[in-house]
Amino acid sequence: MALAHDAADAKKADDPLDSLALSAENVQHNLRIAYYCRTFLSIVAGAIAGVLGLTGVYGFLCYFLVMLCASAGLAAKTRFNTSAFFDSWHRVAFDGFLQGLMSFVLFWTLVYDIVHIF
Repeated sequence: MALAHDAADAKKADDPLDSLALSAENVQHNLRIAYYCRTFLSIVAGAIAGVLGLTGVYGFLCYFLVMLCASAGLAAKTRFNTSAFFDSWHRVAFDGFLQGLMSFVLFWTLVYDIVHIF
């Protein structure tokens, strides 16, 4: 995963205006990458929860744990300077959360049925 960085960040980081100069194309690219990562990890988490036979609240806890790790991973990829890559840290932490939940439930039930019922 390669996050796009702004040309303004190549300058000195001491200038407070540098943090405000974000390229819209780069921010959209970074959000798209984060969304794809969350979707993929939602599918993987659903498969893991299904194989482990997690049901009820434990399955959803698995999803929340994976999404927490995904948010931490994205923040770590930006060296915890999310303002240089995204327009707000809320987008890094919560963007695509509900869409990923739908994919998670789909693959959770599918893999659970294949492994434990059939």
